[in-house]
Amino acid sequence: MKYIHSTINPQVKQWKKLLTRKERDKTKTFLIEGFHLVEEALKNNADIETIIISEKVELPSSFNYGSTPVVMVTEEIARSLADTETTQGIYAVCAQQPIPSSNGKTFLLIDSVQDPGNIGTMIRTADAAGIDAVIVGKGSVDIYNPKVLRAAQGSHFHLPVISADLHNWLDSLLDRGISVYGTALENAISYHEVEQEESFALIVGNEGSGVNPELLDKTKKNLYIPIYGKSESLNVAVAAGILLYYLKSTN
Repeated sequence: MKYIHSTINPQVKQWKKLLTRKERDKTKTFLIEGFHLVEEALKNNADIETIIISEKVELPSSFNYGSTPVVMVTEEIARSLADTETTQGIYAVCAQQPIPSSNGKTFLLIDSVQDPGNIGTMIRTADAAGIDAVIVGKGSVDIYNPKVLRAAQGSHFHLPVISADLHNWLDSLLDRGISVYGTALENAISYHEVEQEESFALIVGNEGSGVNPELLDKTKKNLYIPIYGKSESLNVAVAAGILLYYLKSTN
């Protein structure tokens, strides 16, 4: 097992750069933190380049990293890589997922949502609902942002999650005859009025400005969720969960 003790080691500097979107985009890799995410990556045969472990960490007997390269570092280095206040001292550098084809039957498309907690929660919810892929459009927070990764709780390793042009994906889905539903308050119907289908795509958008009108113009129908109390709106991640489970429920 390799041991690094210097904070100015070139490898350590490179790992730190992965806390920025620019470097993640450049190298097509990302950094995950914590036992749960590393174990999920291992269990799901993710493309892991390196596992990084603090010298203060005792690995549980159940932790099986197989032939994956492991590097031990000082506690100081481990803390410098952390995006959390109290790090568990374990990380992994993973390769980003390749962009898949539009094969599949159910999709969640996310337009211009910038809150990392909401993005991560929607990825996790889509995973739980059995959705085939999550497509995150331009204007949204990076899908490999550390806060997104934590909120998704390992779902990045369970289903395709990609950043892509929503217009291109929407056109491809429509060409395949898949029903695409938008979310809107105007020119929309209650989601209860929709009949479930085997294949569908749902587009959700920014809580302030909503889904891009150019995308909404292409949808089969646009849906809204009735508000029975005094709240003006639902959180986008909550709304996505309600709609995904409703659309998926009888498939």
